[in-house]
Amino acid sequence: MFRPLALVAFTSCFLNCSPLCAQNHATSPANPAIEEFKSLAGEWEGKDSHGSTIHISYEVLPSGVVMERLQPEHEPGMLTMYSLDGDHIVAFHFCSQGNQPVLKTETLSTATGKYEFTLEHAYGLKSSGEVHMVQLLVTISDKDHLTQVWTNLHNGKRSSNTITLARKK
Repeated sequence: MFRPLALVAFTSCFLNCSPLCAQNHATSPANPAIEEFKSLAGEWEGKDSHGSTIHISYEVLPSGVVMERLQPEHEPGMLTMYSLDGDHIVAFHFCSQGNQPVLKTETLSTATGKYEFTLEHAYGLKSSGEVHMVQLLVTISDKDHLTQVWTNLHNGKRSSNTITLARKK
């Protein structure tokens, strides 16, 4: 007698709680800036400052993280994960140099089309002079055009590589 009654009570609580939990989850506001990054999903192709062909793909993961796979022609590929952290976007870059810089935007509340990431910390550096990324500027001109400016630091000297991309149709 007790077991069926307990099962009915548990089921009733579960069914009544589920809509409340879903309602609370649905009311959390989306950040327009990360939504703009999500709109990049798909395949992109372009050239960098050196004239090399670059292929980039963006994928939105179930967690809401945007995964970027950057494949320069005749070079090792790289991976960057863009994730919302409060009112900032954080970029976790897995570099072909073997290090992992973490870059972060300033506070974002709107989709501006222009996102400047600066270095927070770099993991995997063997020395402070080793080449690593210190800044990334992403400019989303429209739904089919994108520019990235990657700035690295090597032995105290900065250099940049600009990648101009168009969405593959």
